Amino acid sequence: MSEVVILDGAWGTELQARGLAMGDCPDEWNLSHPEQVVSVGAAYAEAGSQIILTNTFRANRIALAGYGLADRVVELNTAGVQHSKRGAASSTNGRARVFASVGPSGKVLAAGETSEAALREAFEEQINALAAAGADGIVIETMSEPAEAEIAIAAARQTGLTIVASMAFDAGRKRDRTMTGATPEQAAVRLAEAGADIIGANCGCGIEAYVGIAARLRAATTKPVWIKANAGLPEMVEGQARYRMSPTEFAGYARALREAGAGYIGGCCGTNPEFIRALRAVL
Repeated sequence: MSEVVILDGAWGTELQARGLAMGDCPDEWNLSHPEQVVSVGAAYAEAGSQIILTNTFRANRIALAGYGLADRVVELNTAGVQHSKRGAASSTNGRARVFASVGPSGKVLAAGETSEAALREAFEEQINALAAAGADGIVIETMSEPAEAEIAIAAARQTGLTIVASMAFDAGRKRDRTMTGATPEQAAVRLAEAGADIIGANCGCGIEAYVGIAARLRAATTKPVWIKANAGLPEMVEGQARYRMSPTEFAGYARALREAGAGYIGGCCGTNPEFIRALRAVL
């Protein structure tokens, strides 16, 4: 079996564990709570993550407008990269690489909620700031609309950095489509043609379903496959999602993911540094 690169896990819930209130903007903590953000990256690097992301998932001007922060894009993204680099450098396991997180706008292009021009401007602004701050790569993640991902990929290509493009699959009768109906095969072809270096899936279904998704991505593209799955399916408890899967159960799928063709494996919702330690022990 080829060696797998171990990624990090969830960020939002780790910040919530450090005091981030539900409904508050996680990205704003890059400015108001820098040490807490650094500690998340450091915890993942110490747990064995070889690539850690940045706290910049919502840091494009369209998503930030909902928090009244649209004018702070450059500040938030610059700080996000700096904090993850500090966290990576503090690890005793060797320095992890920092790939910057670029999430969706929160608007549906096909429904006319935004335009291609607005998305292009927003992603170029964010990604240029991330690259200027010294990110090692760009991760365009949790995308449901291939067209939006393609616009983000075009912006990232201008930086010359490694580009990961990752879709969320959790819709359709078999829960194997994105919210806008794209299959793994359709997404893989479109993202590769757009210029992504690594094709992936994250969030969406639990890890048990992503073994099959990984195999379908692998069969549809020659690009490496990136998987950051949730810790099973959540249960709603008092209006909040609770994930019951243990780190050991989660890591129990790691070999199957590797055999399905995943070359990069980490966690998304419901995971933490203990899940990464468990993955590292198995892989």
